[in-house]
Amino acid sequence: MAKPSTSTTLKLLAQRLRELRQRHGLTQEEAAGVCGISYKFYQQIEANRKKQIWLETVERLGAGYGLKAWELLGPNLPKVTKLAKEPRSSRVHNAKRG
Repeated sequence: MAKPSTSTTLKLLAQRLRELRQRHGLTQEEAAGVCGISYKFYQQIEANRKKQIWLETVERLGAGYGLKAWELLGPNLPKVTKLAKEPRSSRVHNAKRG
């Protein structure tokens, strides 16, 4: 069986992160906070603009949604996920409430 390329894996990661973020009704800024990484870095990963990232980063991203790295990158994303912590409201969500 052929090993998937790094670009294929990063594209899958970007798609999964977008799906999880939307599933939980989060902005990119809120998702980054839940995952414990900077907003700009999260934005670059989700937009598939990073050429490589560390395994530790994948672990952090998964942990933000209550997943292990292998679950985040596995063939099927779990149907039920739980945020690791309550997100801080972003400027976008604060503007909608005002």
